[in-house]
Amino acid sequence: MSVKYTPVQWNPNKWIYDAVMLAAVAAFLWLFLYVSPEALDHERAVDPQIHNARAFGACAFMMLTVILCIGPAARLDKRFLPLLYNRRHFGVMTTFVAITHSGYILNWYFNFSSSDKYVGLLYANSSFGQIAGFPFELFGIFALICLMILAATSHDFWLKFLTPPVWKRLHYLIYAAYFSVAAHISLGILQEQQNHVFTVMFMAGAAAVIVLHLAAWWSERNDPVSKDGAWVKVGPASSFREGFAKIKRLANGDRVAIFLMEGQLSAIANACAHQNGPLGEGKIIDCLVTCPWHGFQYDVRSGRSPAPFTEMVPTYRLRLVGDMVEVHPDANPPGTYVDPVPLPGAATEPTPEGEPA
Repeated sequence: MSVKYTPVQWNPNKWIYDAVMLAAVAAFLWLFLYVSPEALDHERAVDPQIHNARAFGACAFMMLTVILCIGPAARLDKRFLPLLYNRRHFGVMTTFVAITHSGYILNWYFNFSSSDKYVGLLYANSSFGQIAGFPFELFGIFALICLMILAATSHDFWLKFLTPPVWKRLHYLIYAAYFSVAAHISLGILQEQQNHVFTVMFMAGAAAVIVLHLAAWWSERNDPVSKDGAWVKVGPASSFREGFAKIKRLANGDRVAIFLMEGQLSAIANACAHQNGPLGEGKIIDCLVTCPWHGFQYDVRSGRSPAPFTEMVPTYRLRLVGDMVEVHPDANPPGTYVDPVPLPGAATEPTPEGEPA
């Protein structure tokens, strides 16, 4: 946690994540530049600058595809969660790869025109009335603008300044960028491909994004939720594990993390106040759960961060009905202390009455 903003809050996981990502990008570019020319079997010789542009363009598309696959894959299988934690780094790197692609295009196709290369990019192709030859460049420009906005606002300053809900909605631009890239490719390079290796890659990537999102939607659609205002069954008390949480989705779409701590149950919102990280995946130490994304901590009884930090998340009421643990769907205001619910037969330590100092 931090009381001030720093450029990047580095930790070993971030270093490993970025190192693997850079190695994968380098490997893809090397394969495309030095192995794929024979596999692609171009009908005409391709200039090195054009081949470089296509390499970085293909890399940007594949990186965008992976980014959009990480979210639904993590919802379907928790083993993909480590890829989700530092996805912002992935997005920033994708932006730089896309900028490199646009640089090769500008400095080769338009650098020798009689007009300014930027003017040439916008006005060289104006065949809007046909599919073949449609100015696909506009889709690429729009996608690049979206990626640059996302990269520029990825820092926590913008998350705090814009507020998490606005910041989250802004970053839905990633979908607009992906659809624009798909249109850019479909109306551009795919129309002149003689070999369909990249066509297969493109279709497989787009299909993976669609299928994974549909699968995640279907999985969550079939997850039983409560009716508004009614207590929600979470699970039998015996199913809880000391120091860890069960996560329950409510009718309004919010998720609650119910923790077992020293034989007592407490419930807080699953979304971290910092960047909506999954608190329910953290482990409790001394009543504090640590968000696995960026290390923000909260007391599971009150939803408050330890002093001098001021972050707070909502808390929820719990009850035991027989052996069944139930949570009330109406959230308490962030930072509201709630007495833990002791489990029968569990060894517990005395809990101070009211909110701890």
